[in-house]
Amino acid sequence: MLRLSHPMFKLLKSRLKNTLITLLLVTLFLGVSTAGWTPSTSAGLPAGNAITDGKALLRYALPIDNKPVRELQGSLEDISNQLRANRRWGAVSKDLSKASRILNNPAQILASVPEVNKPQAEALISELKSGLTSLEEAAKTKNKEQILTKRAELLNLVGDLEDLMVQGFPFEVPKEYSNLPQLKGRATIEMKTTKGTITLVVDGYSAPVTAGNFVDLVQRGFYDGLPFTRAEESYVVQTGDPPGKEVGFIDPKTKKYRAIPLEILFEGDKEPTYGITSEQAGRYTDLPVLPFSAYGAVAMARPESDNNGGSSQFFFFLYEPELTPAGRNLLDGRYTVFGYVVEGKDVLREIKAGDKIESAKVVKGAENLVEPKEA
Repeated sequence: MLRLSHPMFKLLKSRLKNTLITLLLVTLFLGVSTAGWTPSTSAGLPAGNAITDGKALLRYALPIDNKPVRELQGSLEDISNQLRANRRWGAVSKDLSKASRILNNPAQILASVPEVNKPQAEALISELKSGLTSLEEAAKTKNKEQILTKRAELLNLVGDLEDLMVQGFPFEVPKEYSNLPQLKGRATIEMKTTKGTITLVVDGYSAPVTAGNFVDLVQRGFYDGLPFTRAEESYVVQTGDPPGKEVGFIDPKTKKYRAIPLEILFEGDKEPTYGITSEQAGRYTDLPVLPFSAYGAVAMARPESDNNGGSSQFFFFLYEPELTPAGRNLLDGRYTVFGYVVEGKDVLREIKAGDKIESAKVVKGAENLVEPKEA
């Protein structure tokens, strides 16, 4: 197990609590809301559910540029915020009206879809229109549970529509990492544990080297049978430490430890930054495209003293908004988030040290894995 990282986690956990206390005291003293503290880099994201939900973050991380579909996504995501805020039915109605206007002008959405994908995109838009009608009916009866269920279904369709807009891989990974597996897209992994099944989506668009390494190890069966070596309530669940003295993966071809660099794509950047933390780079207020602001964020573990010392060990972050307000997480920029749990979050809450991964397999996106080039 990567013991070197443990003191830093303890320190960060303490600082997270102190940061929240300080923020609350200053907020009370100045009489301002915490919304006023949101960094400008996250201003384009809807507040609340959109930045603390892994599925929403994955949608926003897609390398596409289509304002109407982003507005459609934002209006649907905002519905849950309004329902939490004393059920503001008027605001819900406005969100639905905005979504309807966007869907009634499909040409603007289809403009970003490659010709080969347009028939599928048109079918999705038709399905979205039908689903929105059902959602509007549920809103009229003010059936909260039905609204949230239908909203989630529509957002899944929006995600599928946005997937169709992606045109190729958006950047070139530095040649120095050509000896490592790379994920040129996304992959879905189903992980069966002794406490239940977890499904996670890993994002090669934001962290191709880290995600590629993970998918490669899953394909090799590396994680099958490995125990969870660490489980801290409301904090982290960690695994990936192989038996024996090694703390990472030894490549059978090179007989060497496969080291994975720190890899972070910041909002507004065209490609990730490698080997340096945001603090070392002086980017104190810049947020990663994949932040630690969602329960079930999947991140690469590493020794505290070595930014590029990650290998096979990874952890699930058990995000708690009371401890780590979205946009102010001190883990952001220090560790690579490369995906999110999309199903089975309740399983994470049950896992204890000693529980095991029974099996892990790629159920979607295996074709996006690019094997290392031969030396």
